[in-house]
Amino acid sequence: MMLLIRNAHVFAPEDLGMQDILLGEGKILAIDSKIEANKHFKSWDAQGQIVTPGFIDQHIHIIGAGGKRGFSSMTPEVKMTDLVQCGTTTVVGLLGTDGSTRSIKSLYAKVRSLEMEGLSAYMYSGYYGLDPIHIMSRMQEEMIFIDKVLGCKIAIADIRSSYPSELDLLRLLREIRVGGMIANKKGILHIHLGNLKDQMDLLFRVVEEYEFPIQHISPTHVGRTKSLFDQAIAFGKLGGMIDITTGASKYTDPHKSVIYAMDQGLSIEQMTFSSDGNAGLDRLDENKNFIGVRAASFAENFHEMRALHQSGLALEEALKPITSGPAKNLGLANKGRIKVGADADFCILDDQLQLQSVIARGQMMMENGQLTVKDTFE
Repeated sequence: MMLLIRNAHVFAPEDLGMQDILLGEGKILAIDSKIEANKHFKSWDAQGQIVTPGFIDQHIHIIGAGGKRGFSSMTPEVKMTDLVQCGTTTVVGLLGTDGSTRSIKSLYAKVRSLEMEGLSAYMYSGYYGLDPIHIMSRMQEEMIFIDKVLGCKIAIADIRSSYPSELDLLRLLREIRVGGMIANKKGILHIHLGNLKDQMDLLFRVVEEYEFPIQHISPTHVGRTKSLFDQAIAFGKLGGMIDITTGASKYTDPHKSVIYAMDQGLSIEQMTFSSDGNAGLDRLDENKNFIGVRAASFAENFHEMRALHQSGLALEEALKPITSGPAKNLGLANKGRIKVGADADFCILDDQLQLQSVIARGQMMMENGQLTVKDTFE
């Protein structure tokens, strides 16, 4: 049965004012100031609450990560309901440092599991290293034949990386781009940035000296240090998208980084948030002594979006780093916007921007603060 959402203050993320939205088969069928109800529709009254696109987390360790303090420091898998409770309706899973005990096939299985439980899920192949971690024999085939693969991950400027050269990155980018062309995907190389002094120099050489299209290069953790972030702003001004981590790897509050970048002339359209959720982090006492481990939160994207708005940014702008921005970066035309034909993913917020309800692929996942779905084993 189709669902009619009535009396919704729609941020698409642009402010569309009060609208009704008709959903069917997981898609948005119509948006209008008044849609007449009939017996074929189930009707749900939003009561003037804010309705936004479902949130997208383009960097999250859905099968866990960590392990730098030994096997017991490896973080667990993400639960579907934990994602719903922070408004995340679309995720992109990935591996981290560990390409040995973590399997790319297990990552694919978790992606499929989250899809079966009602969310939208994708993945990157690869990990920190240059050696291939793929399901198929090469990255081009991965892009073509594995529908859920949107690109590949690699690390640079990090002591845990494989220290790839420009040619290493260019060859990998070529595989991603050509495979993406054949499979009708955008294709991105999602690049972990560490804290070594060369920072993003390698990426500038790839773009400026070798003229590789910048839209296929997706640097993340750009807010790790102030100097790195200044480089990232320059990268964004060349037309690149830059990804600011909210759950870890940050020199200041991520929303403050966004405001600083905008003050430097970078459009918010070029910036995204991702959580790095479930990354393994150290717990430190007040003297910076190690006292244990913890998993990075995957709820911080929502919190930083709210902080952006509370800092004075219009809501339709504050929403972009977790809705239309990541959808653009990933090449997901049916995500991140409320428009006819798009996937029916929504977050419903009260006037204090508290999350009240969540709809994913047309299904009510949380209503008035209460989960309406359960994980498979609950």
